[in-house]
Amino acid sequence: MDQIRPLSTLLNDMRTALPAEDVPLRMLVDQLHERGFGGLLLLFAMPMALPVPVPPGVNIALATPLVFLTGQQTLGAHMLWLPGGLTRKTLARERVSSWLSAMIPPLQKLEKITRPRWRWATQNGASRFFGFLGLLMALTVCIPLPLTNTVPSLGISLMAIGTLMRDGVAVVVGALIGSLWIALLITAAFLFGPDAIAMIKTLFKSF
Repeated sequence: MDQIRPLSTLLNDMRTALPAEDVPLRMLVDQLHERGFGGLLLLFAMPMALPVPVPPGVNIALATPLVFLTGQQTLGAHMLWLPGGLTRKTLARERVSSWLSAMIPPLQKLEKITRPRWRWATQNGASRFFGFLGLLMALTVCIPLPLTNTVPSLGISLMAIGTLMRDGVAVVVGALIGSLWIALLITAAFLFGPDAIAMIKTLFKSF
């Protein structure tokens, strides 16, 4: 059996091959297509899970592919599809390069500790269930609240890594992180209604 290249190596090769001008999303999708849903989910989620500044509007640009991908995973799709209008969008080369550079070191560490286990969490019905949780997480990325990028994106990233490495533990941990965050948002909205956003912003500003 041929050995699969570590994802960190693939991302480093992608960084080296970036064009001199803006980077089309289609190029990134094509280069990670061999890794399927897991590779693309990680590509779009991990930059928002890292301590790298994400300007206003970029979270929407990254969350939109996440919604499409997790939606297809929920439906049990085996072939990836993104609308042409989305894949023709571009991102600044410098920004993509900085994201890839920031993603590689933690991935190298994770690749040393992940291993195939709890495979039930990466197969069949379980995969569709976790895809649905990922869809909910992707939708919360668009909410204008502190940590609404970081926490759900971290959950999706761990689930993606687990899918790539066939490590069900990583999938379950990512799902728990995202589920707790979603539960917090729902509870706040139920208890405080329209004032929930202002209250959560005030809470995080106090730290």
